[in-house]
Amino acid sequence: MERMTESEVQESIKRLPAWSETGGAINRTYQFSDFVEAMKFVNAIAGQAETDQHHPDILVRWNKVTLSLSTHDAGGITSKDFDFAAKADALAPAPPRPTVKPKVGGTKPGKK
Repeated sequence: MERMTESEVQESIKRLPAWSETGGAINRTYQFSDFVEAMKFVNAIAGQAETDQHHPDILVRWNKVTLSLSTHDAGGITSKDFDFAAKADALAPAPPRPTVKPKVGGTKPGKK
């Protein structure tokens, strides 16, 4: 697997807008409702990493999980990192949709 050029990395990262490139790796921080949900995601990532034999650096901070991906054998970022990043995004639960509370009554407070 060949290391990507900087322009290849910048072009590829456009397809994964939640990811950024820093220090020779691509990175993303995911946020969850609590520590338990964050660890469920980490366990799913571990399973995918074993299947792919491509292991991200993982940082856990209570309800936040940061993944950093680079291909150590190639000495930098490869297409394998972007492939894994897309799989990680698919493993993350969708963010909750905001709920809209229905209006009760037809008048504004203080009006009759």
